[in-house]
Amino acid sequence: MQYTRLGRTGLKVSRLCLGTMTFGWSADRPTSYAIMDAAFDAGINFFDTADIYSRWVEGNAGGVSEEIIGEWLKDKPRAQVIVATKARGRMWDGVTGEGLSRHHIMQAVEDSLRRLNTDYIDLYQTHFPDDETPLDETLRALDDLVRAGKVRYVGASNYPAWLLMKSLWVSDVKDIARYDSLQPHYSLLHRAEYENQLVDVCADQQVGVIPYSPLAAGFLTGKYTREGKTADTTRDDGGLITRLTADDRAFDVLDRVREIADGHGVAVAHVALGWLLAKPTITSPIIGARTVAQLQEVAGATDLTLTAEEVASLDALSAGF
Repeated sequence: MQYTRLGRTGLKVSRLCLGTMTFGWSADRPTSYAIMDAAFDAGINFFDTADIYSRWVEGNAGGVSEEIIGEWLKDKPRAQVIVATKARGRMWDGVTGEGLSRHHIMQAVEDSLRRLNTDYIDLYQTHFPDDETPLDETLRALDDLVRAGKVRYVGASNYPAWLLMKSLWVSDVKDIARYDSLQPHYSLLHRAEYENQLVDVCADQQVGVIPYSPLAAGFLTGKYTREGKTADTTRDDGGLITRLTADDRAFDVLDRVREIADGHGVAVAHVALGWLLAKPTITSPIIGARTVAQLQEVAGATDLTLTAEEVASLDALSAGF
């Protein structure tokens, strides 16, 4: 496993991050523990979750993924695991149950700390923007958490370029904690959202980038073909798979990914992740798994180095996504 700094910070994280949205949903507790064991054994020290995972499952109130991680952490060396979680979504009833107000953040972080069985969170992220709360209120609350030692670093997720830049400006002007990382949706088959301005902001401001859905909800693992457009999956990411399996251009990209994978003798997913890792602003793509086998299939992706010609060919084929 390779390691790198998170943005301009001194925090060293693995070049793959384990996403845990499946925990308590499509991966039961024993399987989730086994996935984390396999990830840690493979050198992955960076785990990402959110307080709302997996609130959408019937019978779950949210926080299940955090609880599972907290149970696993009990007999692990805490200082060797970088735990990232997120707040913003609805976690309790009433008007204060969601958002990025000081009121919500201060309660949400205490709840996450309890579920995670830890006295600090390495990376605390705002899950998505809150138009009803001033930026300085949110950032001041996060700064207070950093000063109190409950949070080490802060990051943002799903922020557009203008809002990320404005947030960084507020932090600079007020001399408070800044967003040192961004979680955007970014893959070979979802490029425009990140590459239109966000990439420039992150490069200029040295913001670490930990993209989610780097395998396009499983499409870039190679389990879909032109002849077989259905596969064993638990989600469609808002219709992403439906759109991709109906688009011949997506299969053209996948064909090239397969060709490169065959040439290197690696799994198809390694090439899709290798393309991301070749991009200078990318810190650590977030990989999800609902079985140990799925985790093991992608854990070695950092060993692959694509040639400049291979990257360029994938760039050309995936232009427009």
